[in-house]
Amino acid sequence: MRTILITGPGGSGRTTVAAATALTAVREGTRTLVLSADRTDTLGTLLGVPTGAAPVQVAPRLTAWRPDATAGFRDDLAGFQDRAAKVLDLLGASRLDPEEVTPLPGAEELTLLRALRDAALSERHDLLVVDLPPTQQALALLSLPEELRRYLRRLLPAERQAAAGLRPVLGRLAGIPMPSEWLYETAARWDTELGAVEAVLADRHCVLRLVAEPGPAGADAVRSAGLALALRGLRPDTLVANRVVPQEWPAALVAQQRKTLEEWQESYDVRAVRHLGHDPRGADDLTALSVSEVNGTSSTVEWPVIDQLAEDGVLVWHIPLPGAIREELDLVRRGDELVVSAGQFRRIVPLPSALRRCTVAGAALREGELRIRFEPDPELWPRTP
Repeated sequence: MRTILITGPGGSGRTTVAAATALTAVREGTRTLVLSADRTDTLGTLLGVPTGAAPVQVAPRLTAWRPDATAGFRDDLAGFQDRAAKVLDLLGASRLDPEEVTPLPGAEELTLLRALRDAALSERHDLLVVDLPPTQQALALLSLPEELRRYLRRLLPAERQAAAGLRPVLGRLAGIPMPSEWLYETAARWDTELGAVEAVLADRHCVLRLVAEPGPAGADAVRSAGLALALRGLRPDTLVANRVVPQEWPAALVAQQRKTLEEWQESYDVRAVRHLGHDPRGADDLTALSVSEVNGTSSTVEWPVIDQLAEDGVLVWHIPLPGAIREELDLVRRGDELVVSAGQFRRIVPLPSALRRCTVAGAALREGELRIRFEPDPELWPRTP
């Protein structure tokens, strides 16, 4: 299945573009599911059919879905209490009634990721269009699987599971399942689920599209989003310039938009969507927007390690960071991980295996690319005869 992730600053028209993209695909005969993270039913208003916790058939070959975080959280809580029943009874803890529970922070993000995974693995559709939250929230959402898996592995490292054979014995002696047993089982299940989400996001058929309205505010938002996405190893396959006004509109506004569009075209594949003069509503308006180009290329960007051992005695890690400012960059080596900070954005990445046997020898920012030099550590690098 192909997947299109759509995000942009708040108010840029992300949901409108997502709905219009889905309708374009349907007109071309593609079985399409549009998935929205919006708490309010903006998607339903646009499509003319209310959407909610259960997928709804909007038209032939078009399905819409807004997952319910509350229901998902309650189901997870009930499942957790069932698995930990004996331990909770031993501790004298009373069970929570799912109806008295409200979702904890992060439940909406996890619910959307789970829905994204389930939809992407389904064979009932050919295309999945995802209306993500505004850019900052979307970036946090897209980084969540990687971050949570990292936390799980730090808190419950694999080597501690070497004692797995002892836990059932100890459990039988104590008369209850050992807490570590279901803890590791839960962690393993989460790791598998999160890994499945990561696989969807990294798939070559998954693309990310950025929506923004041309103008000073939109230009600032795109610059910030481009750098943040690059730090995650992502790049928009298309920048959708939404609400582009006709030439007969006030000259100052037309000139302002044109200037921004010219700047964007230097770095992105820009698709202009015209302003209708009113808020779109219904299939006719969405069709009039002429949102096209459903097919795209993968949004993942490689971070190659270039071997310069023969020439300069170093390995160079190339990390594309368009828009990065030298004074706002920071690097910290911590064991086998590298902490990369670019302005307000930060990412902790594992070092490629070859670089783990090296020491950092310096770094430079050139033409929007961070180049980190690594020298082989004599105590770790294999000696040549």
